[in-house]
Amino acid sequence: MSNAWRRSSLCFLIAFMACAGGATAQSAYPVKAIRWIVPFPAGGPSDVLARAIGYKLNEHCGQQVVIDNRSGAGGNIGSDLAAKAAPDGYTLLMGYVGPLTINPSLYRKMPYDTVKDFAPVTAIASSTLILAAHPATAIKSIKELIARAKSGQSTLSFASAGNGTPAHLAGELVNAMAGIRIQHVPHKGAAPVVTELLGNQVPLGIAALPAVIQHVKAGRLNALGVSSAKRSIFAPDVPTIAESGLPGYEVENWQGLLVPAGTPRGIVNKLHTETVKILQSQDVKDRLYSQGFEIGTSTPEQFATYLKADIVKWAKLVKSSGAYID
Repeated sequence: MSNAWRRSSLCFLIAFMACAGGATAQSAYPVKAIRWIVPFPAGGPSDVLARAIGYKLNEHCGQQVVIDNRSGAGGNIGSDLAAKAAPDGYTLLMGYVGPLTINPSLYRKMPYDTVKDFAPVTAIASSTLILAAHPATAIKSIKELIARAKSGQSTLSFASAGNGTPAHLAGELVNAMAGIRIQHVPHKGAAPVVTELLGNQVPLGIAALPAVIQHVKAGRLNALGVSSAKRSIFAPDVPTIAESGLPGYEVENWQGLLVPAGTPRGIVNKLHTETVKILQSQDVKDRLYSQGFEIGTSTPEQFATYLKADIVKWAKLVKSSGAYID
């Protein structure tokens, strides 16, 4: 047996053992706590979803799932933290339309690349946005809002979850299509928006329907319209903004699960399988449905394709609205 053959065999054995070791590590995943970054404050829609799924993921995988709320910069701070984390399956991101597909056009400089820096796992859910007013404004419809803004009788402002969020653009789109000027007041998430809106510290607010609908039903807020093309099954009595005087108006909301690019495919597949299984469980479906979420999962490939198309769609809307952030 030649020395060259022995060296070749040894190299092959080392490579085989390394691959086998990697496969074993992936099949054993997870072996420690998982951090799930939510790029918005606690209490908002993304946080609600992460906690509902994370609790079950803990049960399914036998490891603690720690929700890490990192808000700021329209979701860019938390998303960037996830993008730069080790691609080992122990850092997850609650992906949201704002930081992943709107901000690449909205911000002139981005700290991460949605397509290159993340590995999509699955879409999770979607929900429409709702434009609401405090009862003290006496505004009960989009037409009344437009008339008030054009009258110049009072200065109006609307709160959103932050610069560059879908709620921000939704408000700017109302401004552009109606030919009015309602001042934007950015906040650090949906929860603070609802708090200030309920306290009449801001007259108008735009947030995901799950964060607002209970207050509308209780009469604490006036629902002016939803941003989706069709009325929401969760609030069928609330008209769309499109049918209320702004034909063609549409802004959609979605959330999904992603991990840092380079995460082993075996781990991505396991996360996908467990997350989809959790979202199909009746107790989770009932919980999320009761809060206004429409569950919708996908394969990693389908989610990747959707992300690319959504980036193109939002780029057109950002350009037409003129809403850029330096």
